[in-house]
Amino acid sequence: MPLEIDVQIDEELADQVAAEGLQAAVEATLLREGVTSAGVSLMVAGDELLHELNLEYRGIDGPTDVLSFSAREEAEGSVGTFVVAPDALDFLGDIVISLPYAARQAVIAGHSTARELHLLAIHGTLHLLGYDHATEEEEAVMWAKQDEILASL
Repeated sequence: MPLEIDVQIDEELADQVAAEGLQAAVEATLLREGVTSAGVSLMVAGDELLHELNLEYRGIDGPTDVLSFSAREEAEGSVGTFVVAPDALDFLGDIVISLPYAARQAVIAGHSTARELHLLAIHGTLHLLGYDHATEEEEAVMWAKQDEILASL
């Protein structure tokens, strides 16, 4: 099965975001990591939704730039691992990006909002693939991969 990357953009933001670029960023990340058959859902929304999700899932009362929700992680209290049919698409999870947050970060970083959105799509995809930045070592690995993939776009 091929890669299936579903990009959804809030209606009010649709004229400010190129879905094709985000799809390309996710695809490049998956292929760079050797993943040739998987599904990812990516949504671009406003600060309000990211604030709600950040509070609900991370206990942080404020918006953030990107959140990843892995379909591979076991939920608290689960009895076992979910079994997928052999011919079913390996759905990795969901990525949600705040366009206003990304735009603010782009100004600070001195690059375009599109570049920031691509970086966040790469970042979110790496999280779905199991990468993290909780330690200095993990951060160095993840940041290097992000830079390499972003440069390839």
